[in-house]
Amino acid sequence: MTRILLIDDDAALTSLLRDYLENDGFSVRVENAAARGIEAALSGEVSVAVVDVMMPQLNGLEVLHRIREKSELPVILLTARGDDIDRITGLELGADDYVAKPCTPRELAARIRAILRRARIAAESSAETPEAIASGKLRLWPARRSAEWAGTALKLTSTEFSLLETLVRHAGRPVSKNELSERALGRPLERHDRNIDVHISSVRRKLGTLSDGRPLIQAVHRMGYQLLED
Repeated sequence: MTRILLIDDDAALTSLLRDYLENDGFSVRVENAAARGIEAALSGEVSVAVVDVMMPQLNGLEVLHRIREKSELPVILLTARGDDIDRITGLELGADDYVAKPCTPRELAARIRAILRRARIAAESSAETPEAIASGKLRLWPARRSAEWAGTALKLTSTEFSLLETLVRHAGRPVSKNELSERALGRPLERHDRNIDVHISSVRRKLGTLSDGRPLIQAVHRMGYQLLED
């Protein structure tokens, strides 16, 4: 049974979410204190962590940062509705997705299943391609979820790796944002959703440039993104 970790100081909300998720077939662990939540996230015993941004003493962004220092565990942030700054900052720190509060348990369950579906797709892709795939100086090993640029290891989140893998498999051709969302987030692109753009921006910063100084990943107007062939 898939185990979900809820890190939120709101006991009433976590109780509601836990009841729904357990009835939906998940096993749920709840931590109302941020420090204990970080320990649980790094225990290796959970599949997805759901972290509230607005917590006292140690906020959700700091919790995410500490998790990302040691783990690529998928993390979904609970953010205040309309707070784009927290959302973008969270994605830049390595969050896989976010859900605006107040949210329904059904919506959260759908996002969790999307993340798990992404993981399944990644596992199937890795099984099909046990060896490295490459484009120019960029090499990826899907089976072990690792990547190198010009011989230097890249530190990518799970979502970033899925995005880059999709672009490498379509190198030289544009890939729609919807397909990237399906592959990287496990769900169709939603209206006004900036997740893919922020994740792509993060990957660009971690990659090198072509010999003429252009970024390796280019935006294609009204289509999506394309990995240029070096």
